[in-house]
Amino acid sequence: MPCLATSARYTLELPAGHRFPIAKYELIREQLLWQGIAPPQDFYDPGLCAEEDVLRVHTPEYWAKVRDQRLSAAEVRRLGLPQSERLVLRSLSSAAGTVQSARHALRDGVALNLAGGTHHAFADRGEGFCVLNDIAIAAAYLLHHGLARQVLVVDLDVHQGDGTASIFRHEPRVFTFSMHAGANYPLRKEQSDLDIALPLGTDDAAYLARLRATLPALLAQVQPDFVFFQAGVDVLATDKLGKLALTQSGCRTRDELVLGLCHQHGLPVAVSMGGGYSERIADIVDAHCNTFRVAYEVFG
Repeated sequence: MPCLATSARYTLELPAGHRFPIAKYELIREQLLWQGIAPPQDFYDPGLCAEEDVLRVHTPEYWAKVRDQRLSAAEVRRLGLPQSERLVLRSLSSAAGTVQSARHALRDGVALNLAGGTHHAFADRGEGFCVLNDIAIAAAYLLHHGLARQVLVVDLDVHQGDGTASIFRHEPRVFTFSMHAGANYPLRKEQSDLDIALPLGTDDAAYLARLRATLPALLAQVQPDFVFFQAGVDVLATDKLGKLALTQSGCRTRDELVLGLCHQHGLPVAVSMGGGYSERIADIVDAHCNTFRVAYEVFG
């Protein structure tokens, strides 16, 4: 059965009216339990990411500013989250969740982090609610310890995985694939190994057709032995920041396609939740919970 990383550290207090839906992390856990998707014994606290793991990806200067809460006012604005000791702990815990998910996926085939997917964090800066790049940290961990030879990042958040692309620009052992809304944040895109910029308003049929035409061939080309799946649900039509038009059903079918192909090819996959900014938090939670439901259905 999948192992699910979660922690009380995943939440923190934000100013009233802040647009980041921080409450979703605890609500996802409650919903998974209430709907019977996941039993209590599948949840675990991943602890905190080791500094040596952070520093394989992030510069010592940036990490020291984050750790000591010395980000400038401009850096805090770019990040979009107020700096605090709690934010440091949240970031370390979320990154640990993806590192531990990668380790569990090697054993179980799949593992999921109830947070993570912070793909706008660069080596030397944080942006777009992303402090530490959990997928990059976990991929570097696997490579450093000889646990993977070739990693594929499948980033299906509505926003380009610019930080991840930048971090691995010169690392041939990590192939970055991002399929996102083209005319959307970030304004200045990085170059992933493969970028697919979708027209605004892309619906279920067009989105899924493009993914079906791309991912199987990509697996054959890259021949990864490990996959990271950034499963952002900001592709929904209800999302305030997304600009695509997927339904809950379409988003679930996306997850079935990615996880089904990983299972079919015997590829371990670690899943991070990524973004979701629908007006109704229930839409966000339901879509995220569908990702977990699909993982249980596909991998057993």
